This record gives sequence, C-alpha cells and structure tokens, in this order.
Amino acid sequence: MLVAAAVCPCPPLLVPEVAAGAAPELDAARDACLDAVGVLAAARPDLLVVVGAGDEPSEPGEHPTVGPYPPGAHGSFRGVGVDLDVTLGHAADGDTTAGRPLPQSLTVGAWLLERARWACAPVEGLAFLQTADPEDCAEAGRAVAGRTDRVALLVMGDGSACRTLKAPGYLDDRAAAFDARATEALGSADLDAIAALDATLAHELKAAGRAPWQLLAGAARDAGLAGRLLYEDAPYGVGYTVAAWS
Repeated sequence: MLVAAAVCPCPPLLVPEVAAGAAPELDAARDACLDAVGVLAAARPDLLVVVGAGDEPSEPGEHPTVGPYPPGAHGSFRGVGVDLDVTLGHAADGDTTAGRPLPQSLTVGAWLLERARWACAPVEGLAFLQTADPEDCAEAGRAVAGRTDRVALLVMGDGSACRTLKAPGYLDDRAAAFDARATEALGSADLDAIAALDATLAHELKAAGRAPWQLLAGAARDAGLAGRLLYEDAPYGVGYTVAAWS
C-alpha cells in the first residue's frame, strides 16, 4: 500500500546547470522538493516509483515515452543544451542494459533523487499518458500501490502553463483558478478534488501534472495519508506545486 508521496514540478530549469544564471530564482522550489523527498525517506518504503507524464509517438520512427522504466534507466539534459546525464536508481547486479531513455518528467525526478542522495529503496519509473482518462489514472495508481507492502511515490508534474503573457501557453484567464484548485487539493491530500480535476481543461491549459496527480489519488485510496503544502508559485507563468503526503 502507499505509505508516502511527494509531489514536485518537473521543469528542466529546476536543475541549476540548466537554469544557469537564473538558478537562484528556483532555490525555494528546489529546497521544498528536497524536503518532500525527505518525507519519502522517513517512511522507509520497500519501493519508490517515480511517476510523470509521457507521450505517444508524434512522428514515424519515434519511440513512445509512456510505460514503465526499470531501475538504472538513463536520462539526459543534453536536449536542453547541458552535458548532464542521470540514472534512475541503480540497475540490478549484472544488468547493463540502459533501455530507452527517460522522458523529461522522470529525468528531472531522477536528478532530484541523485541530489537528495536517495539510497532508501529500489527505484522504478512510470510515465503515464498526459491525456489519459481520470479513471485509467486511478486504476493505474491502485495497481502501483498494490506492488508491495510499503510503496512510496515521487510524482513529477507541473500545473498550467498559461499564467502570464510570456508563459509557454500564453495567458489564459482560467489558469489561475485551475492551479489554485489543484494546489489546494494536493496540499491537503483531497483525493476527491484531485480526481475531479477536468482532464479537458488541464489539456487546454497544458497542465502536464494532471494525469500523474490523478494516478496518485488512485494509489492513495484507503491509505489515510495527510498532505502538507511546501511550495506554490508560478515562475515563468507555469504553476509549480510541492507537497508531501505521509
């Protein structure tokens, strides 16, 4: 069953080497993320699953980024101009197969765990389709929670990308209200409110965290976890929320 969860944003800018001169602007977010990972460690899980959004191929020859990722899977920030590679936990002894690369959400999660020096439990990844139905997200969450007696989740996902004129999705007047509802629900571990987040609206607002959050809500049913909000802001016009459940 689920014993703890951490909710964190997943922009590459969270990585100081990527943010470069702007790195101090997200210091508070980084610190909050590390505090949330500390809550996971304190729960002493048997398994940590990093959950984030992935995509189906958009062009012939591309590989899907949805699905499970084993311990030792690799990710890279070379696509955003930084010569930095990360690994999701540690591969099993004798396993030298790198497999397909991690999507951005799980790559940032792997970086965060490396920064936190995670060594408390085996780590796996799960990338879920951004446009997945809420019911499918909840069902996947229940399956993850049933993997072992003590499961923890690191849930990587951003809110809307439409909070300002310079935001990636431009300004949408609906974005602030959507982020406020999501942040309140995540900070209080309100499972019904998370499950009720509108998938269509989330897609229109480019809120990539919606599906991972609803997977978390499914995993947390009957777990009796309480939530605590650690950070909320919208730098660069994107909603970022950090919360810890235990």
